Amino acid sequence: MEFQLNKINPIKAIDLYRGMLKPRTIENKMLTLLRQGKISKWFSGIGQEAIAAGVMQNLEADEYVLPMHRNLGVFTARDIPLYRLFEQWQGKANGFTKGRDRSFHFGTQKYKIVGMISHLGPQMGVADGIALAHKLRGEKKLTAVFTGEGGTSEGDFHEALNVASVWQLPVLFCVENNGYGLSTPTNEQYNCEHIADRGAGYGMESHIIDGNNVVEVYTKMQEITTSVRENPRPVLIEFKTFRRRGHEEASGTKYVPQDLMDYWEKRDPIEHYEKALLDAGLLTEIDKEKFSSEFDDEIKEHLKKANAAPAIKSTIEQELKDVYQTCDLQALPTASETNHIRFVDAVSEALKMAMQKNNNLVIMGQDVADYGGVFKITEGFVEAFGKERVRNTPICESAIVSTAMGLSINKMKAVVEMQFGDFVTSGFNPIVNYLAKIHYRWNQNADVVVRMPCGGGVGAGPFHSQTNEAWFTKTPGLKVVYPAFPEDAKGLLIASIEDPNPVMFFEHKALYRSKRGDVPTNYYTTELGKANLLQEGEKVSVITFGAGVHWALEVLENHPDISADLIDLRSLSPLDSEAILTSVRKTGKALILQEDTSFGGVASDVSALISKHCFESLDGPVETVTSLPTPVPFAAQLEDQFLAKSRFEKALVDLVNY
Repeated sequence: MEFQLNKINPIKAIDLYRGMLKPRTIENKMLTLLRQGKISKWFSGIGQEAIAAGVMQNLEADEYVLPMHRNLGVFTARDIPLYRLFEQWQGKANGFTKGRDRSFHFGTQKYKIVGMISHLGPQMGVADGIALAHKLRGEKKLTAVFTGEGGTSEGDFHEALNVASVWQLPVLFCVENNGYGLSTPTNEQYNCEHIADRGAGYGMESHIIDGNNVVEVYTKMQEITTSVRENPRPVLIEFKTFRRRGHEEASGTKYVPQDLMDYWEKRDPIEHYEKALLDAGLLTEIDKEKFSSEFDDEIKEHLKKANAAPAIKSTIEQELKDVYQTCDLQALPTASETNHIRFVDAVSEALKMAMQKNNNLVIMGQDVADYGGVFKITEGFVEAFGKERVRNTPICESAIVSTAMGLSINKMKAVVEMQFGDFVTSGFNPIVNYLAKIHYRWNQNADVVVRMPCGGGVGAGPFHSQTNEAWFTKTPGLKVVYPAFPEDAKGLLIASIEDPNPVMFFEHKALYRSKRGDVPTNYYTTELGKANLLQEGEKVSVITFGAGVHWALEVLENHPDISADLIDLRSLSPLDSEAILTSVRKTGKALILQEDTSFGGVASDVSALISKHCFESLDGPVETVTSLPTPVPFAAQLEDQFLAKSRFEKALVDLVNY
């Protein structure tokens, strides 16, 4: 290994050495503590320190970096106090996750680090979003994101590279090719010689760098970072290195041939570089001892502080409180002036007004720009707001949801349109594992609304007709909203955009052009989590949402003798439990109507809620009316039979007469 020391000044040469030595010294101590049972897990980066050291010394302090398990050098390079890292690894209060997540699964805005999740892929899309925010604000900043060679097999990797290339985002995709994904060697992971070769497929510049040569890493990254700041674009960088310890310590390395292990041990980045510095007279034995002693003392001091810190304490109330970012949103009242418009127009109006009010709001989705979206909701938006803020996306829901998350991290808002709610499955992982959990994990909000055109009754078949709200009401951290009327559609969508938490916003396609209403002309909000009592009665409580509200109204109009409370839930998470229980305690009977299929839906949970809290008030069984437990069929007669609407009237009459 040759080090071109003439390319760097003596001070930088020592900085790079210290940048590798500090994480190595910490790691050796952590491995001792692991054996003593004082930390629970460790993902070793021994032998890979040159990558983080060389990359980080080319990043500015306010440029974001998204590291992996083995990038301890990223955290030490940003001078995070060691006691905070130690407390994080011990699950103590002054760590970064309040004991809620482990290892390097955390982020910190103070140090501009965004930690990974175990589903490796989404963080590359998050880097896209962070970089997009920089680009939209005209800032000459870049974002660096790390992954291993195993992560490059995930679809999120390819989606993120494609989005970054199409949008020319200043992202450095840093791939640490360390030989094994847990125990699986590279020849069983991909069938190309170099990961960097994939860059050509995305029209992307790529480089291969010796990841064990800190001078090569530093000097090449210096050229790349300087260039990318001036000419924003994505770059794929493959660092050739090796993982000399197990995936995590319990895994071991028995699957690695000994000759391969021996080869890479001889290429240790610190030992080789240290010798080169000594030979060049840039480092002395006294310096070595001084640096080692300095780091040892720092570790001892900070470990003592971390060990003395009390164990984590919390309450159920505090845990529940931290699922969402607390927000005291100002209620924006309705104006007296109204227009009689369609549901679809109310959605469009809400988006347009939100874009006018929030210049940091970006709309993303397939065909949402010039075409105006398949339902024409964003028609004319490009002329009003430009293609920078109204962005057509490739067909890659996962990367776009992750990009929205990145925008939020970098102080922007995002509305993502799923062309059809059914397609959310392709973006499911970042919604339920990233957006939903991020505030609870490390106090970072996800200021993202995902619009979900959904529902049956329009002959669209199994892949364009689902109403899949229950997938998300199950997930703590998401808010789920489902309006039935144009006025609510506008007010609830504006409230969802104003809310700093992630919101799944369901819009029933059959209501888009069939339902009209008087909608206030101003920018107003309808409170999330509050049901609407549409009509009052004495005999039965009908609880529903979305298209079910209109089915219920139609049947009740045909049965004026049935005195019923009709509750439009509007928000499914948070759920207005008090409105439900108050009504049922009054009427003594409850019927929950939903369009979703029978098992595991919102109706089941509402039924359980009523059974638990209103048992002594009930005069009959709690009835649920749902669609059949089949996929949504295409033919009209089959779809009519499938939908809960066809069974609601009989169920209501039977319950009233019970």
